[in-house]
Amino acid sequence: MSFNIGLSGLYAANKQLDVTGNNIANVATAGFKSSRAEFEDVYSATRLGSGSKVIGNGVRLANVSQQFTQGDINNTGNVLDMGINGSGFFTMSNNGSVSYTRAGTFKVDNAGYITNTDYTSRLQGYGVDANGKIINGVLTDLKIDTSNLAPKSTSLVTSSINLNSTAPVINDAVAAGKFDPSKLETYTKSFSTPIYDSQGNSHVMDQYMVKTGQNTWKVYTLVDGRNPDATGSNPLTTPPTASTLTFDSSGNLTQVSTPNPADPTNPIISSDLKLTNWKPGNVVNGNFVPNGAAANTAGVTISMAKTTQYNADTARSIPTQDGYATGQITNLTIDGTGTLFANFSNNQSKAIGQVALASFTNEQGLQAIGGTSWKETFASGIPGYDAPETGTLGSVVSNSLEESNVNLTNELVDLIKGQSNYQANAKTISTQSTIMQTIIQMT
Repeated sequence: MSFNIGLSGLYAANKQLDVTGNNIANVATAGFKSSRAEFEDVYSATRLGSGSKVIGNGVRLANVSQQFTQGDINNTGNVLDMGINGSGFFTMSNNGSVSYTRAGTFKVDNAGYITNTDYTSRLQGYGVDANGKIINGVLTDLKIDTSNLAPKSTSLVTSSINLNSTAPVINDAVAAGKFDPSKLETYTKSFSTPIYDSQGNSHVMDQYMVKTGQNTWKVYTLVDGRNPDATGSNPLTTPPTASTLTFDSSGNLTQVSTPNPADPTNPIISSDLKLTNWKPGNVVNGNFVPNGAAANTAGVTISMAKTTQYNADTARSIPTQDGYATGQITNLTIDGTGTLFANFSNNQSKAIGQVALASFTNEQGLQAIGGTSWKETFASGIPGYDAPETGTLGSVVSNSLEESNVNLTNELVDLIKGQSNYQANAKTISTQSTIMQTIIQMT
């Protein structure tokens, strides 16, 4: 019987060395999780139990469990390298065969899909709609869209403006209809803002501020130095339409009044300026020529809500406007929620997808299948999918990889212990052999 006990010990020690050796071999494998050999003793038993004087029959391997502790996150500089800081697994699909991994060494195949290193499985996540909004709930193959970003015509211009309350009134020039953008004496201050048409062409919108009274100012708006209407007429031959800004005694804007072409006696009262008749084009040999593009169908709203008249220099903050030209993709960024953003040459960015993470009730129940991947089993439970940083799920760290969680020092100690265990069990067999030889010699 001692031979069998010793043999079981040799087998167990050998498995312990195998597990330790595998951990050491994968000390540099990204996303690798170390394993631990777990043993249990063996006793002979009858239907009535094992009894109180039964000697054990040795040891057997009960389980090889993986330790899903966090590995170090180290920067690599590769944007598609992703590490998970916290719980969760990347989900990979190979023609419907789903696996899970912590190794975020991703590549892009010739079709633009994000895949594993050998290009066999595609990273799963959430897609986006036409407006770049993440479509949660439905997993799909994540793909990097390298197409150009279509232009967007300007619909809104915003800024903060202060008009100096102590600026001199320019009544004479305005009353005589002598506003001339080329003559500084006919206006108080001018501001320029780039705006875009439907084809992404840039145009310069100039606003000329003219103080006409103690609490009133006129605003003349030109685009590319011309009147913004469909004729693109010269402001010197056809005076532009002016809006009137009215302020209260505290310097706050009370209203914006714009002449109504349909009813000259009933001006349009608003809190903003609006270009509703802008026709994009160019001036060729003194004549206005449309360029084939169009303005935003809703017009261009120029927000005046943050306009004041205080005793300070007439100045404007940096304006913002929502139009842009055609953009070519320049790079990709990934934030902590796993959202992939394509950045374009026109300084715009657009979400093109989001990485989904899987979680399991019992991670220990996952089946290792090699390639630093696991499969779902009955013991692990079904996966739950959600965006990173949701609930207990960890965050995604781009340009980085999660290293192996193998503690090399501990493994080397386990290696010495495994060797000692093997030698001790071999000694058990050797001792039993010596005893058997002694018995044989006595007969």
